[in-house]
Order: sequence, then C-alpha cells, then structure tokens
Amino acid sequence: MNPDQLLQTIDALHAMKNIPREVIFRALEESMAAAVRKRFGEGEDLICTISRESGEVSIEDDEGVYEFEMSELGRIVAQTVKQGFTQRVREAERDVFFDKYEERVGQLISGEVQRYEGQDLVISLGDVEAHLTREDRVRGETYAPGDRTRVIIVEVRKEGSRVKIFVSRTHPDLVRRLFELEVPEIADQIIEIKRVVREPGYRTKMAVLSSDPKIDAIGACVGVRGSRIKAVIDELRGERIDIIRWSDSLETLVMNGLGPAKIHLDNIYPNIERHSVTVLVDEEQQSLAIGKRGQNVRLASRLCGWDIDIKTREEFFKDSEAEAAGNAEREVAAEAADQEEAARQSEEGDGNQEDDGIDDSTDSDAADSDAALSDDGVEEPAEADDRSEATTG
Repeated sequence: MNPDQLLQTIDALHAMKNIPREVIFRALEESMAAAVRKRFGEGEDLICTISRESGEVSIEDDEGVYEFEMSELGRIVAQTVKQGFTQRVREAERDVFFDKYEERVGQLISGEVQRYEGQDLVISLGDVEAHLTREDRVRGETYAPGDRTRVIIVEVRKEGSRVKIFVSRTHPDLVRRLFELEVPEIADQIIEIKRVVREPGYRTKMAVLSSDPKIDAIGACVGVRGSRIKAVIDELRGERIDIIRWSDSLETLVMNGLGPAKIHLDNIYPNIERHSVTVLVDEEQQSLAIGKRGQNVRLASRLCGWDIDIKTREEFFKDSEAEAAGNAEREVAAEAADQEEAARQSEEGDGNQEDDGIDDSTDSDAADSDAALSDDGVEEPAEADDRSEATTG
C-alpha cells in the first residue's frame, strides 16, 4: 500500500467509525512495530513512525534506521500487522462508544426493538445495541421486532472488545425525562420535579414545585385538556400518574401525597422518634387513603420518606386506650418489683445484724474463758511454792 492509499484508508476509518485520526495512526504504528520485532527478533526499542502528512513509514531502533518496504516482509508479517491493527481499532471503537454513552447515563433515548437474547430484549440505538433485562421491563408490556420505545440508560460497561449498554423502563427517571420532554417549563427550570416514586405499570406519584408564583406547577404538567400528561401516560402504556404540590412542611406533604383522599391538616401527627406519621381519616376516606393493596399509602410514604399509618378515629382512640392501659400495667408491675427488691434488701440487712450479735456474744464468752484460765494459771504456782516450803522445813 502506497502512502497516499494509507492516508485515504485512515481517513475513511476516521469518518466511518468516528475514531480520532491520531488513535488510528498509533494503532497502525504499534501493529507494524510488533510485527517487525517478531519477524527479525528485535527488542522493544524498535519503533515504527508514520508521517501524518505524507504517509511515509520509517522503522528505527538504537542502531539506526531500517530502509525497506513493508511489502518485502512477506505475507506472514502483513497478516500479523492486519490482526494487530484490527484488534486495536476495535478497542478504540469500544472506547469511543463507551465514552459517548457513559456521558448519557440517566438520559432518555429512543430505540427500535430487534430481538430477544434469552431473557433480555435487544434494542438498537442506531450505532450500538442496548439490553433491556427482564427486571427493567414493565410487567405486562409486550414487544415485537420493529417496535419503537423510549428507555433510560442506566449502565454502560466494557466487556472484552465490546461495550454493553443496559437500559430500563421501570426507573423513576423515565417519568422525569418524559415530563421534561413534554413540559417546556420543566426544561427551562421554572418548574422543578422534586421527587418521583413508581410502582411500574400501575401508578406513579410526582411532586413538583414552581419557582414562579404566577405559574401553576400542576396545571403546567397536566396541560390544556390534559394533553401533556396524556402523552406521558401513553408512553407508559396507561400507567396512572398523580401530580402533587411539593411542600417543605411534612404535614402538608403527607396531606398532598395521600390524595385523592381528603385529609385535614390537624389530623396528621408525626412521631419524630419513630420517624412515622399517624393520619386520622373518616371511615369513608380510609380505603381511598390506603389504596388498592396499600398502593396509595405505600407510594405516599416513599414520597415523603416517612412511615405513614392510616387510622380512623375509633381505631386511634381504641389503640390509645389500650396503650395507656398497657403503660399503667407496666408501671404497676415495675412498682411491685421495686417494692419486692426493697423488702428483700431489708431482710438481708436484718439477717446481717443478727449475725453480728451472735458473733459479739461468742467473743464475750471466749474472753471470759480466757480470763478464768488465766486465774487458774496464777494460783497453781503459789500452791507449789507452799509445798516446797513445807518440805524444806
């Protein structure tokens, strides 16, 4: 290959695979140097250089410059160069795709369904394929080859010479990105989506806040005759969406989050120690506040970040009475235990005093005995002296 053809090939690879020209030049230089070192048994000091302007190839080491044509090295060297160059180009292409999609993690992207690979659904993103795993698919959604769908990129990783991209349709950010697409006020950061919680395929709760008091955050997200929210619901294939107004007040946020149930602000009682909130509702509102299979209160709890306990007034007062009775019983039991402990300690004190009295009397008797023995010991020597004197006389 003459220098002009070499430059044309490098330019074509650059345009087709979007790999920087310098990366292609270095890959070719390294492949040529490796092949020549293998062919002639040279050391690592042998390097190959390709002119960026003319395409001329030069090979040199510490001993000097080698002057020969690459075509003179034979078919085996040419094959080695090709294999090495192809491998390096694939790695460079992988790095290009990795950098491109790594920056787009968390963003919305549209793709075309291609096929199934095991449990994964393969979606073409144009220049690369993405995998939609079973866990990241919404239960009940079905796909056929050729269908177009929108997904969120959740992970990009290198596997060998390939880049594997994982996408999701269950991630809460999918709803966030769809509303950013449909509502210009959100894209312009006039309205902020504070939090999104989902049970994919069933229901979503989204809290929004407007920085402009003249703009209604909920009305802007719903759109004229529901046009904006309807577009999002259609993309989510009928998933129900509740849009609520965000508040820094926990009580207000809980009240809004439990909608559409009607709850009075005075009936919300936070417990900071337990990080929970007790909400009193009327009997006709209880089932609405809890939701089907507890779905409404569960999503509201995740939205607020606090455990929420829904009770009617009768249940609340009954539980309060039971708790008060239990506390009273525990207090009585504790008092009785204290009294028993005091009595036991008192009995132990009396027993110790009696033992001290017995020891004192014993010590007194012992002292008397010692005194008697001492007296006897003094008299016996005196009698002995009398007998001695009598004998002498």
